[in-house]
Amino acid sequence: MTLELFPLEGIPGIRPRDDLAARLADAAEAAGVRQGDLLVVCQKAVSKAEGRVVDLRGVTASAPAERIGRELDKDPRIVEIILAETRRIVRMDQGHLIVETHHGLVCANAGVDESNSLDDSTVILLPQDPDASARQLRDGLRARTSLDLPVLITDTFGRPWREGLVEVAIGVAGFLPMLDFRGKRDLSGRELHHTVVAAADELAAAAGLLMEKDRGIPAVLIRGYPFQRGDGSASELLRERSKDLFR
Repeated sequence: MTLELFPLEGIPGIRPRDDLAARLADAAEAAGVRQGDLLVVCQKAVSKAEGRVVDLRGVTASAPAERIGRELDKDPRIVEIILAETRRIVRMDQGHLIVETHHGLVCANAGVDESNSLDDSTVILLPQDPDASARQLRDGLRARTSLDLPVLITDTFGRPWREGLVEVAIGVAGFLPMLDFRGKRDLSGRELHHTVVAAADELAAAAGLLMEKDRGIPAVLIRGYPFQRGDGSASELLRERSKDLFR
């Protein structure tokens, strides 16, 4: 297998109500997109287009947000936004606020981000439904290019026990995000019992190498990966509470 990754360049900064599918379609066609390619899009571009931005100047912090802000040395207005996006607080320590979002994602600050926002007073939130966002982009791209491209939306997460950040899949459309090898055999002929690969996360991480924060690359085409078509959901990547030994 040989994989090729093509950064989609020349896409201007996305703003609320921009037609992101049209921007991506133009850039993909300029890059020579083909049937069989897979499109990876960073969450920030999706959130901006969907208007998932908040002006801090209109936010009033509650008493709990003020208290947490003092404890973690965070702007209490940002804490207020984080709490509104949070299902439960997982851990607060050493200046970090780790939460479970309403989507079921466990991450820092509920994905609320100040970097590469519209201006210094604006923060960006995660899409309300990243899978639905991926489906809408897939439909929009198909209408403009006549190609049925699977779509993967990524965000940057930290990881327990590991230093550094990595791109992970938070929304998918048109392909299965997991590869189940259970029941197959390894090179020695032994049956595999537990091997289920998070293919969508691996593709997200590969694309992340080209979507550096200071390059302005919001999307990447991946060519050559034999994805399995289907109605996949990023929720499949979330471990069930009953099977999570670390909750």
